[in-house]
Amino acid sequence: MKNKLQILIEQLKNAGRVYIQPHDIPDPDAIACSYALKFLLDINNIKAKIIHVQTIEKANSKKMIELFDIKMYVKNEMRYNEDDYVILVDTQLGNSNITNLIKQNIMVIDHHEIINENNNYIYEDIRSNVGACSSIITEYFLNNKIDLTKNVATALLYGIMMDTDNLTRCVSDLDIKMFYYLYNQANISSIKSLKLNQIVKSDLIAYAKALNNVEIYGYLGFVHIENCNDSLLGTISDMVNTIEGVLIVIAYAKREDGVKFSIRSGTSKVKANNLMRYIMNNIGVGGGHDEMAGGFMSADNMKFFTNKQLDTYIRHRAISYVESKDAKL
Repeated sequence: MKNKLQILIEQLKNAGRVYIQPHDIPDPDAIACSYALKFLLDINNIKAKIIHVQTIEKANSKKMIELFDIKMYVKNEMRYNEDDYVILVDTQLGNSNITNLIKQNIMVIDHHEIINENNNYIYEDIRSNVGACSSIITEYFLNNKIDLTKNVATALLYGIMMDTDNLTRCVSDLDIKMFYYLYNQANISSIKSLKLNQIVKSDLIAYAKALNNVEIYGYLGFVHIENCNDSLLGTISDMVNTIEGVLIVIAYAKREDGVKFSIRSGTSKVKANNLMRYIMNNIGVGGGHDEMAGGFMSADNMKFFTNKQLDTYIRHRAISYVESKDAKL
């Protein structure tokens, strides 16, 4: 029986150009997966390019690209033909963090919950129980007895570390197994370097403003952040979640095109992805994992004219959800 990588390679044999596309603002897990997947395709004589749609924001993401000399191309450099293929990594069509560049020949490798059963992918490996997409890609190496380079092993290890918060969040048996498989093959000095480059100085201003805006209601923490990029929003959400007594965090940033959300849950009784969908209430998209989720509410669907109205709506929806009979702590 053919394994996942063998099936993928077979389906790509007749492809024109192959593009690997992480989500629009790739984080370390998405970058590691793209980098390692390109290596796997290269050794199978399938040439691929990694593309990205928006600016790479996180300091550690930029450091990864520099440290491992990862070549990424912006979308306007791409020209698509009918026989070209796109492999989505760490995301799926319908997610708020992905731009659909072509309409056919789409493959997906992801670890988030399935968004749409009817996307007609020509290949898919979606495992929503896995904490990091890097764990899935690492298994491709292991199952096919393919040696990793030190750089590839280091990137994948760091991807697992970041998305599972050092094996403390959304961790599966596969994440643990792949973590230890990679550990002795990786360059730990490079891991330390990446961990020392996780934020830039300008982020400190946003942190200060965010912490000044934190409101806590029992075990619920809310933070409304202005002029905040996606990466920083998630980092601030993680930070607020470390406050004593706070089990659930709803962080959000209002922009011209809508509101971006980042949710964290430290209790199994309130799943972050379900809470995110409840807050959206059919006027936005959202999802993720039990412990962490994200979403986007388009300005076209919003009925809030002031920040106060937005704050009131979000607090009402969140509090009513966690106080409901099914979610009560």
